[in-house]
Amino acid sequence: MNFVTPTIDWAALTPIIIVLGAAAVGILIEAFVKSPATRRTVQLGLAVVALAAALGVVIAQWATLEGAGTVAMAGMLTVDRQALAWMSILLVFGILAMLLFASRDGGGAFTELGASTPGSLEEKLARRAGLAVTEVYPLALFAVGGMMLFTCVTDLVFLFVALEVFSLPLYIMVALSRRRRFLSHEAALKYFLLGAFSSAIFIFGVALVYGATTVTNLDMIGRGATMIADADPILLAGAVMVVVGLMFKIGAVPFHSWVPDAYQGAPTPLTAFMGAATKAAATAALVRVMFVAFAPLEWELSWLIWAVAIASMVLGTVVALVQTDIKRMLAYSAVAHAGFILVAFAGLEGEALTALPFYLLAYGLGTIGAFAVVSQVRERAEDGGVGAEAVRLGQWAGLGKRSPLLAGSMALFLLSFAGIPLTAGFIGKFEAFSAAVAGGAWVLVLIAVLASAVAAFFYVRLIVLMFFTDAPEGAEEVIAIEDSALTRTVIYVTAVAILILGILPAGVLDLFADASVLLVNAG
Repeated sequence: MNFVTPTIDWAALTPIIIVLGAAAVGILIEAFVKSPATRRTVQLGLAVVALAAALGVVIAQWATLEGAGTVAMAGMLTVDRQALAWMSILLVFGILAMLLFASRDGGGAFTELGASTPGSLEEKLARRAGLAVTEVYPLALFAVGGMMLFTCVTDLVFLFVALEVFSLPLYIMVALSRRRRFLSHEAALKYFLLGAFSSAIFIFGVALVYGATTVTNLDMIGRGATMIADADPILLAGAVMVVVGLMFKIGAVPFHSWVPDAYQGAPTPLTAFMGAATKAAATAALVRVMFVAFAPLEWELSWLIWAVAIASMVLGTVVALVQTDIKRMLAYSAVAHAGFILVAFAGLEGEALTALPFYLLAYGLGTIGAFAVVSQVRERAEDGGVGAEAVRLGQWAGLGKRSPLLAGSMALFLLSFAGIPLTAGFIGKFEAFSAAVAGGAWVLVLIAVLASAVAAFFYVRLIVLMFFTDAPEGAEEVIAIEDSALTRTVIYVTAVAILILGILPAGVLDLFADASVLLVNAG
């Protein structure tokens, strides 16, 4: 057989090319720009401009898209409105994260020399010389580019490649925290090892699916599954393993064990980015896999969706109740939200294609805003300067008196997580639960509502601490409130967005409703 050169519509892939191209240029900047201060400015400018340009191209593609979408590469890549919706969400998260990366709160979130031993002479000399790990900008761009690719891939093998493209930079960046370096290294190691296991499970599942159907294209897998008389054990086992690999990235129970450690040990701006973007990208891929490839197995896979959703909501909520570290509390909150996301998959109703992008947009904005606030509340260092983040819940007592805007923004993000009306989180949960009810999963929705009610306790507990609890004597001498213009911009932008999406959600919901059609790409 003669090899046939694939036809690729490069124009349809322009947003991804812009982001990955900027990442490659960023690597060259690391080699040729010597001054750390200049390099940081150039890298930040390049990253923000590239992401903004890619977002502009996505908007233009949305406005000019004809029909259901464009097959960018037969059997491999599809650029439809569903993919464009997820890309736009990821690019917004990327821009906000870059601003947090550039903030110099407490000397910056990232270490001066990533390869140095914590507390070593090399680290002290690097700090004295004013060095900075500006490689985080191109690494983050590679991660965003991989996530964008993740949203439009229609082949399981290519999906694995995209998975590794965005995962590997995250493993590296988790280990680059400026403070609590050993905790950061431990988190990166756990994240890497568990990520490797999940990747192995995913690719083994791909092999089983290929063995049962002889194809890896999502649409052809779906067609093959309908032609098999009974549920093939090999196909079903492969489908379970593929879905499990994606659930790991969402952070659902029992594949969540990396979440609390990675959230706690990673630099806080990176935690914000991971919490928002990784969950959105994994959900986008799971949508295409479940609705295209494994839709004929909806009944056989329903037990997995139900069991993991219930376990995630219950365990995430219960464990979050007893946390005393705010980053770990938000981490277990993320585990509970993974369960709420999976609720929308019950029944595989078309409403989920509208509900899930909105839910992840609302949740992601709240996550970025909440961790931006965490980066602003800090301990006083021994030398009188600004120290590490004040992550113990007791340290947040009386914050509402000392910084009303900061505490008010945090309260808004927490209320959105809880699903309180007039916030984006309420609309997101309403849409996700409505999709499940349409699929007949009202029992699952009832459990989700009860879990949401219980989860409201630990959100409200922090609000009570901030506004209705007096700070201990001498607390003002211990806690320093940072005032970074970049971080405050991110906080206020996300807070306003949460309110707008909660009060006037119709426009965004209509856009996502237009994106609720998946283009078939059978090759």
